[in-house]
Amino acid sequence: MAHSFVQVTTTTDSRAEAAELARSAVAERLAACAQLVGPIASTYWWEGEIESAEEWMVLFKTSADRFDELASLITDGHSYDTPEIIATPVVAGSMDYLAWITEQTEAGERDEAVEDPEDDA
Repeated sequence: MAHSFVQVTTTTDSRAEAAELARSAVAERLAACAQLVGPIASTYWWEGEIESAEEWMVLFKTSADRFDELASLITDGHSYDTPEIIATPVVAGSMDYLAWITEQTEAGERDEAVEDPEDDA
């Protein structure tokens, strides 16, 4: 397969923000899949102090050529001043799954109506 693939990671301080980032990325076909993991406990340096916080992680599955657009979407929709946006290369994977990522993230027409599953809740 000629394409390159990445898993992009970000974290947020709420499940709602993580879910909105995930939904937006998939709706815009910048990611084929986005998984929410959490809550997780994070410890990090921020403004000269060690901080601890509960966060939600989002794992986006996408093609490498969609990374810049996905990073922009994350940055624009994120509440953090400096959001984590890390792309890890996928060095191997199921050919069927990688083909599915390619199919789902191809640039082109966007779906007119993408239902929000939380609207039904």
